[in-house]
Amino acid sequence: MVPSICEKLRVIWRMKGLFKGVRRAQNTYRYLNQKQEDLTRGELRELTNHDEYTIHFGCHYFTIHDSPCTVYGESWHTSCQKTVDRPTGLCTLYGKYALSCIIGIVSNRNSASDYDDDMKQAKSLGIDAFALNIGTDPYTDQQLQLAYDSAANNDMKVFLSFDFSWWHIEQAGEVGQKVAQYASKPAQLLVDDKVFVSSFAGDGMDVAAMRAAVGKSVFFAPNFHPSTGTDITPVDGLLNWMAWPNNGNNKAPTAEHSISVADGDKEYVDALGGKAYIAPVSPWFFTHFGPEVSYSKNWNFPSDLLWFNRWNEILELKPRFIEIVTWNDYGESHYIGPLRSPHTDDGASKWVNDMPHEGWLDISKPYIAAFKAGQSSPDSHISSDELVYWYRPAPRGVNCDSTDTCMVPANNGSGNYFMGRPDGWESMADSVFVVSLLTAPAIVQVNTGGTVHTYEAPAGASAKEVPMGVGAQSFEVNRDGKTILSGTSLKEIIDGCVCGLYNFNAYVGTLPPGSNDALQPEGLSAFTQGLRVQTCQPTPSLGTVPPAAPSPSKSTVLPSSPPSTTKAPGPCSAIPSTVIVTVTVTEAMTPPNSPPTGTCGGGGGGGGNGGGGNGNGNVGGGGGGGGGGGGGGGGSRACIAGTGPDNYSGLCSFCCSYGYCPSGPCTCTQYGTPVPLPPSTGARGAPLTGEDDSYLGLCSFACDHGYCPPTACRIA
Repeated sequence: MVPSICEKLRVIWRMKGLFKGVRRAQNTYRYLNQKQEDLTRGELRELTNHDEYTIHFGCHYFTIHDSPCTVYGESWHTSCQKTVDRPTGLCTLYGKYALSCIIGIVSNRNSASDYDDDMKQAKSLGIDAFALNIGTDPYTDQQLQLAYDSAANNDMKVFLSFDFSWWHIEQAGEVGQKVAQYASKPAQLLVDDKVFVSSFAGDGMDVAAMRAAVGKSVFFAPNFHPSTGTDITPVDGLLNWMAWPNNGNNKAPTAEHSISVADGDKEYVDALGGKAYIAPVSPWFFTHFGPEVSYSKNWNFPSDLLWFNRWNEILELKPRFIEIVTWNDYGESHYIGPLRSPHTDDGASKWVNDMPHEGWLDISKPYIAAFKAGQSSPDSHISSDELVYWYRPAPRGVNCDSTDTCMVPANNGSGNYFMGRPDGWESMADSVFVVSLLTAPAIVQVNTGGTVHTYEAPAGASAKEVPMGVGAQSFEVNRDGKTILSGTSLKEIIDGCVCGLYNFNAYVGTLPPGSNDALQPEGLSAFTQGLRVQTCQPTPSLGTVPPAAPSPSKSTVLPSSPPSTTKAPGPCSAIPSTVIVTVTVTEAMTPPNSPPTGTCGGGGGGGGNGGGGNGNGNVGGGGGGGGGGGGGGGGSRACIAGTGPDNYSGLCSFCCSYGYCPSGPCTCTQYGTPVPLPPSTGARGAPLTGEDDSYLGLCSFACDHGYCPPTACRIA
């Protein structure tokens, strides 16, 4: 079907969780030329003196009659003929799409205005449409109506994305009926004059039956998987959901199995053979649900500088569509929307509270503009100086086994639940990540826990990572001898466990500072569910006054060349993944199985983060700074004896005597001065085949220190 002249082929962004709106492209490029010349990538030509012309545009024909409009260049497929016949006037076609996906609508919005802030914020960034990812909940239709109304009121577009975690592939007719129910609404996104529809999964659904049930032309671009042999003949395009480096089996990459996001791009583009490709963009992935919910899962994908690097890949790839994953999926930590956005709590607030991500939106804005303009750099769209930084709240090596919510067995029917640290934790660098958006070159200083790193950042968008240091995090930008930006983050890095958890979420801040962003009461309603420490309350605690800037203790000058992708070792990186050097507790400790949360060894007592935590009630357990070797400073104590039932007996007796006494399998029976560890053997212990993950930490610790009982452990 030939779309009408000046049809606005809208730039869509797919965002997970909330409904995001459409923004029409603002920058128009006009290029002058004569008839019969090819339209090349990113070019726009003003075609005059004739009353009609036809463009074979990205494998779609558009016939233009007499009406002035403007044409945006498309990424050409080499197999497509590019011709201009009888050119006339000036015609505009939006040839780029950005999709922002929302996974799962929320139940606690009572009017269309409850969606307005999200729609407006998205529109201000250049985001054009929200994917309304829906299950089969009883509130679905009510919330869809509100979202469609809000989108219409804010000049945005929305579309349905069916989540086949809840829908079934046998329901093709019902899927089509749901599409038909909303297809005629003013805010419905149309692509090529067709109702745009997408999905999460759904391989094997009868696409023809779905189309028949709609009764209108449908542009169907689902998240089907070509690698599984799914027939993609009946689709108009495909969405690739896998926005993170992985092992090919929905987990973090390994040395043996490593697939980049660009590898996924190639697989889909090759399979599609010229059909529309929806390329994913995502900033982060971490999820940490324990047995307190039925959907237990605990893993992360390597993220670090993914947000910055992936945007640069997108500008080179120039797909027809992109999808941002996601707007408000707090449970998997890839939300880029605000914490204050109305939503109910699925239990993720334990690692989401005080962890805003809106700074990532600021990075996306110039990239969105560049993407729409067909450019390969965002630099011309940066009009003011800004610094965006992020980091995890603690080094990856801290030990939280005694207080973490995932240290007990849980339903693992999905295969996504791992006890203790999230699967893939080793892939995350102990670094502070900084993206500079600058109008001119400048000198950037990063003071992380007292170590100052200085480097020159060029004009435009650039990134750097520096090894994280425990303590306050301060940043400064200087140009021509003047400080143009400076400030200290509201969030310190602690040598401990935030609320007793292995929290691998990211804290994102900006200079100049953004507005205060905090979870609302309904977004904190399940905060204490499963929590094993009593020092954390379901309230935001960042405040608005940053801590004092750290006093410089060491300075380094970094090269101004592009940052290395080598993972920088952090304060705890020398500690094996499950080995605890020293465990200390405060005198006020009451439960016998509550050792300290800080486990980076070395030196004396807990320093600034010792005692009761970091002063804001967010550090579970006792002392944060942890002594090392033969004991900490100032009366530090540790578990020195313990026991466990049945097959755990020997392991618990050995491990507890050296301060490692994970509650659940073990019970500490005596505390005292920490006992020096036996020498490390270098052996990598693992649970005996058939034993569950509760043996992971115990076998790793015990085998590495000379005790590896064959009834429970093996050498990996």
